[in-house]
Amino acid sequence: MMKLSILDLIPVRSRQTTAQALASTVELAQRADALGYTRYWVAEHHNMPAVASTNPAVLIALLASRTERIRVGSGGVMLPNHAPLIVAEQFALLEASAPGRIDLGIGRAPGSDPVVTAVLAQSGTASDVNRFPSNVSDIIALLGADGAQVKLTSGKEYALRATPAAVGQPEVWLLGSSDYSASLAASFGLPYVFANHFSGSGAERALDVYRSGFTPSAYADEPRTFMTANAVVASTDEEAYARALPNLQQMARLRTNRPLGPLATVEEAADAETDALTEEFIANAVSGYILGSPATAAAQARALTERYGVDELMVSPVAGSSSADPLDASPARIETIELLAQAIGLGDAAGQ
Repeated sequence: MMKLSILDLIPVRSRQTTAQALASTVELAQRADALGYTRYWVAEHHNMPAVASTNPAVLIALLASRTERIRVGSGGVMLPNHAPLIVAEQFALLEASAPGRIDLGIGRAPGSDPVVTAVLAQSGTASDVNRFPSNVSDIIALLGADGAQVKLTSGKEYALRATPAAVGQPEVWLLGSSDYSASLAASFGLPYVFANHFSGSGAERALDVYRSGFTPSAYADEPRTFMTANAVVASTDEEAYARALPNLQQMARLRTNRPLGPLATVEEAADAETDALTEEFIANAVSGYILGSPATAAAQARALTERYGVDELMVSPVAGSSSADPLDASPARIETIELLAQAIGLGDAAGQ
């Protein structure tokens, strides 16, 4: 049976506060847990008016404490923004608090604009992007029960651990949308995620690079992959498209370097004036979404996993809210994951 998971950027819509957006995400995670989804990952993006997912470790602690079974993780920690030791310490503690349920997805992109990147670098907590491979290796070592050995300038070795007495460690995944990340994951023998929800091209090439170059390791004895996709499911194809429009318009603004704001409601998106450039972007982007009625969406999800031979599909439920929806809930996002689970036949979705 197909495995389904969720990637959440924690969207913030018109007139909604961060607290209300977080409340709706907790509800969504709890519903995903009950429906039988495999993982619930949160992203790392900075200084974006419509995205509350800024700190994966904090969010994972919140969501793990409010769910029971589902794996909770990062999609991902943008490593250039962080010192490797701090990442290892955070996720060692998360694993200790929710054993066997924590995923550490690591990405190489900054997840921010150049100004935010500079601010993070000035704080002294960032790491050199050119040291990404060695930083990943350091994190993996630090998470282990034996920790890592650090060679001092004196020539002596110093034992360093992320936590005093680890009995388990989170699953480590490499994320990316290019040959670079795929090749690195293969060389380390790590599981790999292709970020298809924002990069609609290059998946076949990246996955081939990963599979053909994979070296078995202590983390995986064979290639393990999944990919992400934006998803909106409703009772009809027309309703699904209407709910997708706020996200599509926001992505168009992002890709064309236009000012961003809180995510529009369905009504605001329907009334928005658009130009030819926006319409062209939407027409091209929508083909990469899982979008439509339950039957349509399930067929698209199966076709995507079969085309790329991935072991799992992680959907980002981007359905927009109506103006009348409660500000601390996201009924359309919940309906998306419910209808998709039922159409796929996920776990005991139909009986929940």
